[in-house]
Formats: sequence, C-alpha cells, structure tokens
Amino acid sequence: MAEDITIDTWMYGPLARYGGPDDQGSFANVKARLPENSTVGDLLALLKMPTEERGITFINGDLSAMPGLQPDLKHVLKDGDRVAFFHLVAMWPFQYRLGAAMIDEMKDAMISSKDKGIHHAYE
Repeated sequence: MAEDITIDTWMYGPLARYGGPDDQGSFANVKARLPENSTVGDLLALLKMPTEERGITFINGDLSAMPGLQPDLKHVLKDGDRVAFFHLVAMWPFQYRLGAAMIDEMKDAMISSKDKGIHHAYE
C-alpha cells in the first residue's frame, strides 16, 4: 500500500491565491499531502495551479523551472521536499542561472536548449 508524502509548498505573489485558507496575501504555505511517487505536475493539479502561471520554481533550494522552461513536471517528489513557486512577476536575475544549483531535469533542459537557458524575453 502506498504511503502519503507531505510537501512543504510555498507560493509567492499572486500565486498565494492557490493556497486556499493558507493565503496570507503575499504568500501561502501549504503542507500538501500526495501519494508516494507524485510529481510536480501532480502537486500543481492538487493546488489547481496552471503551470503557465508560475515563473521561477525551486525544489529544496535547487532551480527546477523558470518562465519558458519547465522540465520539472515529471520530477518525482519525496516526503518532506520544499517546493517554492514564484509568480511570473517575480523575476530572477539571469546572471545567477549559470551558477545556480539545479535539479537534473533542469540541467538537462538548459544544456539541450538552443540558448542554454540564457535569454531575457519570454513568451
């Protein structure tokens, strides 16, 4: 029988509204319960948060997604993981991307992208 895991989920800026009763206006902190082997995509579905609304995302402090590059949807979460979702209005200086710790899926996506993830305009 599969066990549930708890994900310490932080949502900042306008994304706080997906925190339901935990919405504090500028942020929300939800202790999300999911079945074992759940992914970031499953977490987004539980929160009813469209992936297109999130900008920078961190898992345990490692970069996992940014606008226009979201390779983390199938990333399997573990019990106690901390996931932080920042809205598109919260930009992260591009010069830090090269030195940022990243999940494996993000590293692979940046290496294989045409511009190596270094661009300043998003669609």
